[in-house]
Amino acid sequence: MKLTVLLVEDDRELRATLRAGLDVEGYQVLAAASLADALALWTHAAASGPAIALVLLDLGLPDGDGQRLLERVRREQATPVLVLSARDGDGQKIDLLDAGADDYLVKPFSLGELLARMRVALRRRGLALLPAVTHYVRAGLLVDLAAHRVVRHGQAVHLTPTEFKLLARLVRSAGQVVTHRTLLAEVWGPEYTAHTHYLRLYMGQLRAKLEAEPADPQTLLTEPGVGYRVAEADSDTDRGLHMPS
Repeated sequence: MKLTVLLVEDDRELRATLRAGLDVEGYQVLAAASLADALALWTHAAASGPAIALVLLDLGLPDGDGQRLLERVRREQATPVLVLSARDGDGQKIDLLDAGADDYLVKPFSLGELLARMRVALRRRGLALLPAVTHYVRAGLLVDLAAHRVVRHGQAVHLTPTEFKLLARLVRSAGQVVTHRTLLAEVWGPEYTAHTHYLRLYMGQLRAKLEAEPADPQTLLTEPGVGYRVAEADSDTDRGLHMPS
């Protein structure tokens, strides 16, 4: 299940960094640089989707205070809201938490801490999420989603953007079957859920690049009539496999 996050942050560099990190974790990100954009995205999602599962909210926006969006969300939904702010006074934190924020992170913070707090907030709403798999090692194959790199037996492998997106989706659910419909919707878009020939074509291309015997795959596996999965990663990921510099 791909959850949608509304990211409201006016700092372009931080917004890009957070968006990239959330994308690696498998979230769909709606990004806003202003209060007006954030309110518009919230309104559109409420009317026609996708449903927003969580809001990451900066306070100091160029056209107003982010607390206005928090108040709007709380009037309409129980969606968790995590405030991201450079303001570190206790009074500010207490006011925002009393106003309905689920958590308050003071900048600067690590991406790992943010992701962990997001999982806690979602778990309180009944969504028990585990950290996404972003680093995968098996039988000489190494996939690092954060670095956007794939290595096979020490050699970098070039994948097209669509090939990488498909592999990344499978790696994030390593060991689990991902249905045809889910893969098509998340890699190509919801309007492509009937186009299973796309999957056959791109899985064939991935196997040609990543499997020793593409006709007898050992890592990129088919679940007939259901979907695809990547085999579970090696239990010992320290087997002398390193990313080339």
